[in-house]
Amino acid sequence: MSEYTIVASVDEVQDGSTRLVEVDDRLVILSRIGDDYYCIDDICTHDGGTLSDGPHEGCEIACPRHGARFDLRTGKALSMPATQDTASHQVKVENGSIMIRLNES
Repeated sequence: MSEYTIVASVDEVQDGSTRLVEVDDRLVILSRIGDDYYCIDDICTHDGGTLSDGPHEGCEIACPRHGARFDLRTGKALSMPATQDTASHQVKVENGSIMIRLNES
């Protein structure tokens, strides 16, 4: 399992926002919902496209290609055409830094 990697400071990520970051050569989406931070893969499991350019509201992001929706907190697929979840990863905050550790997948 990978180590935690600093990807941003808490001041750089506003509530309700998402940002694309790279961790260990892997593109992931960091999101802030309230005071909590989450991370999922930037991959729509329907066709392998990216999610980061899709619209997001609340805890959901939609694939810009075919509209499949995913939970930003867990990576759970919420609507067709996606039937498989996208991977989620561990996030922690220490001393004002946001850190991500990739889960095995």
